[in-house]
Order: sequence, then structure tokens, then C-alpha cells
Amino acid sequence: MMSRLERIGWIGVGKMGSSMSYRLARQGYPVTVFDPSPTEIERLIAEGGQRAASLAELVNASDLIFITIPNDQALEQIIFGEDGILPALDESKLIIEMSTLSPALSARVASALAAAGARYLRAPVSGSTVAAKDGKLTVLASGDSADYAAVLPLLSCLSARQFLVGSAEEARYLKLVLNLMLAGTAALVGEALTFGEKGGLSVETMLDVIGESAVASPVLGYKRDMLIRRDFTPAFTVSQMINDVDLAINSANSDHVPMTLSALVRQRYEAARAQGHGSRDFFMLLEQCERDAGLPREQPRTLASGRLPRRNAVARAAPAATRPR
Repeated sequence: MMSRLERIGWIGVGKMGSSMSYRLARQGYPVTVFDPSPTEIERLIAEGGQRAASLAELVNASDLIFITIPNDQALEQIIFGEDGILPALDESKLIIEMSTLSPALSARVASALAAAGARYLRAPVSGSTVAAKDGKLTVLASGDSADYAAVLPLLSCLSARQFLVGSAEEARYLKLVLNLMLAGTAALVGEALTFGEKGGLSVETMLDVIGESAVASPVLGYKRDMLIRRDFTPAFTVSQMINDVDLAINSANSDHVPMTLSALVRQRYEAARAQGHGSRDFFMLLEQCERDAGLPREQPRTLASGRLPRRNAVARAAPAATRPR
């Protein structure tokens, strides 16, 4: 098991990385951080963390190096750039990369790290910024099983669920599988709820019934209030979803996998971004579908108590035999 005195480096302290690195610092782990835009570093410094002035300084001060960055381009610069970390790596370093990236770039990084003697664990996470703050993410890992076992105490501090799914790029593929299904869910939910509204149903009633049916899902439960209020403050934006769908489609093209439905869904998001909604939550596709169907935009609804009205809600105590499937 990894010692709590193992030196930890963290590259990238944006919305996800700041909360995750902060959790480790709060648990007493020594953390050194680097970010070119260090807006969240001060909070971590207050918990005993250290600030690195450069990537090279961070590598020298760390044995385990976590990376949380926004895209392929950022990782390519961190590893292979003029000031990248590759020349400073050796067999004493373990890289734990936790972002959503293309399998192709990840494989290239794996090859370069192996040539340098460094170890590499792919560990992308599934979950929102709220889940990151609360330590309730899901980690999808692939790489050497011994490396995974060594860092499992840290991963457990950052997440509620951890899965070792393979030895190479399997975790990258699985993260994209999950995000493809999320993208398709939001698009289909938008169309289905709009269809129901045209038939005289309220979004609230439909979501209550869906929540008691065979098509209930955690994500719809999580998004229920957002959809009723029409408050599309982002947990994950339209533009971020486009990026991830593109990663999946491009990888599928290389692997010769037809992605007919995903390509159609991607165009729905592109239309939303073109209309100025790229920074809103990706479930705003409901609003877009309503406009396409000629429905007036519904005003957000709240109660003084903070709870939503339950008008037309389905009776929760209905006998099982009469519940909708």
C-alpha cells in the first residue's frame, strides 16, 4: 500500500482538478500543484499544499503525478511540448492521467512514457464538479494492476467507485462510451418530452412517471429539477459534450465502427452551439426541441421552500401491478 508520505504532484487545477487535489490535501497528503492559470491554488496552499513554478519543478518534487486537463492539446503540450515533462521522467515516476482524451493520444503517451521508464495509469473520471467536490466520482482505470493497487487509497479519497477495466486504453474507450450514452439520452429526452407536451402533458408529470418506470435512470433523477425549472446552469456544457462526441466519432472512424446515431446526435448539439448555447448545460436540448416544435418557452418555476410543485405528480403508492413500465 502506498505511504501517506509519498510525494504527489498535480497538473491542472481547474473546476475538477482543484476540488480533487484539495480533497487529498485535506486528508493530509503532501501535494504540489502546477497550473498556468492558478485561480484555485491559494485554497490548496492554505491546506499545506505547495506551488510549483514550472512543470520541471513539479516533476522533481513528485513521485506520483496526477493530470486533469481539458483536452488532447493540453496533454500533448504537457508531455511533448518544449517545456514538457517527458525529459524529466524515469522509473521512479507514476503518471495518473484523469481527463477525457482520445485513445490515440493516450496510446502515444503510453509509448513515450514506457520508453522513458515511467509508469502510466489511465484513470478518467465520470461525474460532475459537485461529485468531485464531494468525493463521489467514478474512476475508470486501465494500466498495470500493481500501479492501480498502489494508488487505490488515493483514488478512493477522490471517488465513490473505482473500476480497473483493462491494461491499455480500455478506460479511455469506456469513458467515451458513457458520454456517448449521456449525449444520446439528453437528445432523446428533449424530443420525447416535447412530444408529450404537445399532447397536453407537463414536463413534471412525465418525469414523475418516467422515474417510476422501466426507463428510469440516475441521470434523469439528477436532472429532474433542472428540466422543470428550465435552469440550465451547466454541470457539463453543450461545447464540452461536442468535444467528447467528436473524440468518440474520430476514434470510431479509425476503428472502422459506424456511428450513425451518434453522428445525428452530434448535429443536434452543433445546432445548439450555433444558436449561442454552447456554455449552457447539455440538457438544454429540451428547450431547443420545444422551440423547433413551436412551443412557447416555459418560465422557470420555484417555491419559497426551494422545492418544486408536485402538480399532476404520479401517486407514489400505486400498486406495483398498475405502475407504468
